[in-house]
Amino acid sequence: MQCKFTAKRGSATIVGDIFLPEKLPAPAVVFSHGFGGTRKSFYPDCRLLAEKGAAAVCFDFRGGSPRSDSGNDTENMTVFTEKEDLFAVIDALARDPRIKADALFLFGESQGGLVSALAAAERPAAVRGLILLYPAFCIPDDWRRVFPTQADIPESHSFWGVTLGRQYFQSIRGLDPFDEIGKYRNPVLIMHGDADDVVPLSYSERAARTYKNAALSVYPGEGHGFSPAARGRVCEETLAFILEKRSC
Repeated sequence: MQCKFTAKRGSATIVGDIFLPEKLPAPAVVFSHGFGGTRKSFYPDCRLLAEKGAAAVCFDFRGGSPRSDSGNDTENMTVFTEKEDLFAVIDALARDPRIKADALFLFGESQGGLVSALAAAERPAAVRGLILLYPAFCIPDDWRRVFPTQADIPESHSFWGVTLGRQYFQSIRGLDPFDEIGKYRNPVLIMHGDADDVVPLSYSERAARTYKNAALSVYPGEGHGFSPAARGRVCEETLAFILEKRSC
């Protein structure tokens, strides 16, 4: 069953959907989309998980895309505003009687993977397991190369059809994700293609070494954005991970 889902962060409303299985309360997976994306790309994954007995939540980050139903002011979006949005979703689910409080998983894709990893590191007790699909741990390095000094950062900059404000780049200048993510000690599943020319596989390899309890699944020939067949396998791996780790 698909229902509307909302979470409040201050006066703002984060808009999403929740897909519920027949048996409740249930373990839940929170899907965080990548840069410029929306929650709707996760609908097939959410439907399948609900059919198999897990609740699934997907939502639009505020300013995460010009098409975001949570607000499309992309110039005020940063990795850290997205982390706060995710915290608001986690908090809303913690109060939801349909969700097992000790069986909440995060699934993050690309930039949403970086955001999910940072959120899990900051609130490890709230996150039973973490699933990362080609997580963009490269973002701070990439933008430091584009804008080597703070003076080089413009007031706004368009990238992949999204206009970003100065604070997006300023806020990540001092960020080293690998200094943060290892604080999360619960199980982690990382999936990454070996032909990814946006986020090099080496970042996920390093993440797998940084985490205490991580498995890295490499997809031969897959780039940044998997083929339909590979996405089917992602969903299968995600489901198996949840079923195995939900009561560990």
